Amino acid sequence: MLQRLLMALLACSLIANTAVAEEDPQQVVIATADKVLEEVTKRKAELEADSSLIYPLVEVTVLPRFDFEAMTRSAMGRFWRNASSDQQQRIVVEFRELLVRTYATALLGYSGQQIEYPPMHVADGASKVMVPTKIRTEGGPPIPINYRLRADDDGKWLVYDVVIDGISLVTNYRSTFARQIQQGAAAEKNPAKRMAAGIESLIEVLAAKNDKSA
Repeated sequence: MLQRLLMALLACSLIANTAVAEEDPQQVVIATADKVLEEVTKRKAELEADSSLIYPLVEVTVLPRFDFEAMTRSAMGRFWRNASSDQQQRIVVEFRELLVRTYATALLGYSGQQIEYPPMHVADGASKVMVPTKIRTEGGPPIPINYRLRADDDGKWLVYDVVIDGISLVTNYRSTFARQIQQGAAAEKNPAKRMAAGIESLIEVLAAKNDKSA
């Protein structure tokens, strides 16, 4: 599952900030794939020698195209409304950092895998779309990756979920987040503080993971 996740996130990183995005979300992926992968391939030795150099590339290609607040809100599920404004902001920051580090790892692991783009149709005026791709892996069947994107008020397409071989990235994190929140809440003796304590424990776990991989 981890290998498939990394491959999926590699493909996610191909969604860059281009003018064509307002016209056709699939073309955003196709038009920028060669450019991004060419850069990673050309600088592979340099990036392997100093992996921190991958982050500027991720900043340019990934962050502008992901709605991290929407992804965090969905991953939190019913617990989002129980979090204070301060907790919500900190969860978004830590979740964003976790995903960015994962994307960077995926890019560093690229070794020439091919990406296929099945035909798709975008209805006129559509504000949400599903962009399908398939990742070719050596010695195995293609891995289907579906990207859920929405158009913001400016017509910019933003990813709010990734479905990897039928498994939603956001849904997968939702179960993990819920489990951690419930564990943290159970450790709090004061019933009135349990929910806040549970959410705080999730923030601490995410921050610890990010610090460990820094």
